[in-house]
Amino acid sequence: MSLTQKDFEILDKFNFDRTPIAIKFTFKRPERIDRFKERMTLCEMLKKAQEGTSFYADKNNITCGSWQLGMGDSSPMMQSGEFAAALKVFEEPRSGSRLYPQIPTIQKGLVNYITFSPLNELSFDPDVLIIFTNNTSQTQILLRATSYRTANVWTSKFTNVLGCAWIFIYPYLSGEVNYGIMGLSHGMGRRKLFPEGLQFVSIPYLMIPSVLEALQDMPWELPSFKEDGAEFFNRTRDELLKELPKHIV
Repeated sequence: MSLTQKDFEILDKFNFDRTPIAIKFTFKRPERIDRFKERMTLCEMLKKAQEGTSFYADKNNITCGSWQLGMGDSSPMMQSGEFAAALKVFEEPRSGSRLYPQIPTIQKGLVNYITFSPLNELSFDPDVLIIFTNNTSQTQILLRATSYRTANVWTSKFTNVLGCAWIFIYPYLSGEVNYGIMGLSHGMGRRKLFPEGLQFVSIPYLMIPSVLEALQDMPWELPSFKEDGAEFFNRTRDELLKELPKHIV
């Protein structure tokens, strides 16, 4: 594992109510990790992992979400939009049918297993790190860490059904951090898995080291947000203006 437990210790500073979950997609069966013994949806497995146990699952464990992982096929009833329209999620089937080509999916046959691990049991280099924050302030710190050195634009991508694809699959395939709010997805909302308004940040493996490093280096509370923030802001602005040539000022 290129990242160690010590690398992730900076996240303890947040005191998250829910432990971050590391995800791994593999063609081969994971070693030294137990197979999940139940059958449930991907989003339910995410909540299960937050209870503190590492496990891996295959297509026989997954009741919803295997198609996005490339472990199976989506039924014509789903892709036609008939089912979503019958549930009143979309106006009519043709509306729902537009959704499926836009959903991030792993090519069929490339992933046979998905592993979940809370950080305190982590034994592998994560493909995606899923973090549930306690509030918007924590989300802001995490997102700022993703752009601290790059000024990357923060972009949230989500759909009202198949929300798990944007949490698990999109960051992995795109290399982009994704974030969003629970309560927007039909499946997770119907199952009442997470409280409304709970925010998530999904970080792909390409970004995890730089985010952890930025959290170590950057100020978590910006100086201009502190009690004397207005004074700091004005003083900094004035000092910079003094350094500029008069014809620019």
